[in-house]
Amino acid sequence: MRVYLSGGMEYADGEGANWRKEMQEWIEKNLTHSVFNPNKESDEFFNLHYPNVDFREIKKTNVELYQKIVRQLVKIDCEEIAERSDYVICYWDDGAAKGAGTKGELTMAKYFNKPVYLVTSVAPHDIPGWILGCTEEIFTNFEHLKQFLSKK
Repeated sequence: MRVYLSGGMEYADGEGANWRKEMQEWIEKNLTHSVFNPNKESDEFFNLHYPNVDFREIKKTNVELYQKIVRQLVKIDCEEIAERSDYVICYWDDGAAKGAGTKGELTMAKYFNKPVYLVTSVAPHDIPGWILGCTEEIFTNFEHLKQFLSKK
C-alpha cells in the first residue's frame, strides 16, 4: 500500500513538513505502507534540477521559470496520485485552504477512486463543499486517524 500526504505547502507553516514527517514515520513503522511525502520529494527535485534557485522568490522575479517548475511539480504529483498511491491523507488547515494544490490533489484522488482521509479542526460547514465531496472520512485529529488506519 502507498499513501500520498496532501495538505498546504505554499501558505503553510514550514510548508507542512512537520505533520508529514510525523505521519510518514508512524505509517512506515506501524502500517508498513510506503509514503509519498511532497516535502521530501520536492527537496529531492530541487536539489537535482534547480539547486541554486530560490523557488518562492522567483515567483516575484521570474514568473516564467516559476510556472515551468510548478508545471513539473504538478505532473509529478498527479502521476503519483493516479498511478502509484492507494489512498490520500489530507491535513486541511488555513494553509491548505489558501492554496490550490491540495484541492487539485483531492480532485485527482476522487477521480481515480482513491479514498481521502481528511484531518482537520475546521468545522465541516466551513470546509468547501468540493473538498467534502472528495473526502471518504473526516477526523478531528491525527490520533483518531491513526486509530482508524490501525483497524483498517
